[in-house]
Amino acid sequence: MTAAPEKEEIARLIAETGREFYARGWALGTSGNFSAVLSAEPLRLAITASGLDKGALGPGQILEIDGDGRLVAGSGRPSDETPLHLAVVRERGAGAVLHTHSVWGTLLSARASDGVEIAGFEMLKGLSGVRTHEHRERLPVLDNAQDMARLSLEVAETLRRLPEAHGFLLRGHGLYTWGRDLAEARRHVEIFEFLLEVIGRSS
Repeated sequence: MTAAPEKEEIARLIAETGREFYARGWALGTSGNFSAVLSAEPLRLAITASGLDKGALGPGQILEIDGDGRLVAGSGRPSDETPLHLAVVRERGAGAVLHTHSVWGTLLSARASDGVEIAGFEMLKGLSGVRTHEHRERLPVLDNAQDMARLSLEVAETLRRLPEAHGFLLRGHGLYTWGRDLAEARRHVEIFEFLLEVIGRSS
């Protein structure tokens, strides 16, 4: 299990991420949710509590949950979308999962059929493992649902079917992406949010 000071640092970084994303318009009000793996065995995640203003997020509002989404430490209710975070961690071996609700992510996910194709942009090289602007990234779009158990199964199936994907969109809802750690996941958010805005403005 991760030592307590390390947990505190991860909680601080998640809270800092929430405030930064709020300032950039990617997680306004109570939207968005963020998590990071505290330990792999047993699986423990630090995750934002539900219903919080991300512009005022503090380390004390970051909860610890187990691999079944049950609260282990902290005060509050884990994000309703916890099962989606757990699905990504298991399917991708991710160290952090970040979910934003930007204007462009919402608009493009609402009008796309089953995915958003991104190719030809230098910024794609900011995604893990991508070495050329000629890379073609496909962001699958999944229909949003309130049944998180069912939606988490759809997420898992999609990630198995598209092993090269660095993220996905929930229709009319926003972006999910991840990384080996919080720093990489934050970079992926920045890359995708830039590209979604470019595509949205271009069209």
